[in-house]
Amino acid sequence: MNSAGLLTVRAQLQHGRLQDIEVILKRPSVTRLFIGQLPDAVVKTVPYLFTLCAHAQRAAAQAAVAAAQNELPRASDSAELWVEVLHENLWRLLLDWPPALGLHAEKAAFIAWRNARQSDGFLETTQKLLRETLRPLADKCLENLVGRTTEEVAPESAGPGLSATAVLAPGPWLAYWQGVASEMPGLPRPVSIRSVFQARLAELEAAARALADHTPFPIASAGGDGWGVAQTLTARGVLTHAVHVVDGKVANYRVQAPTDGFFADAGALSSLLENCRFASLDQAKQVLNQAILALDPCLPYVVELRDA
Repeated sequence: MNSAGLLTVRAQLQHGRLQDIEVILKRPSVTRLFIGQLPDAVVKTVPYLFTLCAHAQRAAAQAAVAAAQNELPRASDSAELWVEVLHENLWRLLLDWPPALGLHAEKAAFIAWRNARQSDGFLETTQKLLRETLRPLADKCLENLVGRTTEEVAPESAGPGLSATAVLAPGPWLAYWQGVASEMPGLPRPVSIRSVFQARLAELEAAARALADHTPFPIASAGGDGWGVAQTLTARGVLTHAVHVVDGKVANYRVQAPTDGFFADAGALSSLLENCRFASLDQAKQVLNQAILALDPCLPYVVELRDA
């Protein structure tokens, strides 16, 4: 296991279906380092410990700490946050999804876009990338998703993708954090690999429009009297930070990333695979990897697949 943790997915192929899917998520307890620290020191440390989606991590930490201390949150750089969402989505859609579907990655186009982030023509560069590179490539990816030889019992258009229904709701999370509610708020279950892919495309388009329109980045918080919860969006879904401050110092802290929810058990992964049949172990492994990519873990993973 590396410093980010490790995800292990195990399953067996039996009678053409994936059975006994098991998910093992191991994460280092990074937030223990925050106990006893000043809240402002924690906010400054968060982006260095959580380097993936670091801007969103910092924004959520700032808002959670402010809520706990009955303060107004500091203003966040919305453009910076929208660009971060674009970066993470483009990474997946241009570099990771095409090889997973038998296509070539658009590495050169992605690097050129990333190098242009500080340029005056960045918005135009982004729109050109979406128009000339991403959309034609996404169409090919969708064709391959439709054309794979697995049998799908339910139609792919049966519902929305992962984050299409994502809503910031820190109130229920605050109740759980304070011990008033016994269960952590759940995440929407994905319907299919295709719908998740389409949702990601839609979110990317929405982020590009928001950046061009100077739309404030969504951040929501709740709390007071030492208890604070804040939520914001990332390319993977809703990110939650929760803090308890006692006598001016952090008594407890929690970060709940989308990966923690989607891979807490095998439920989300199983929902993407339950209607699929496979002709071979290789085919099953290919689609299993696509399903994991759809849920997009923010840490390394390994797949252990057996033929029963």
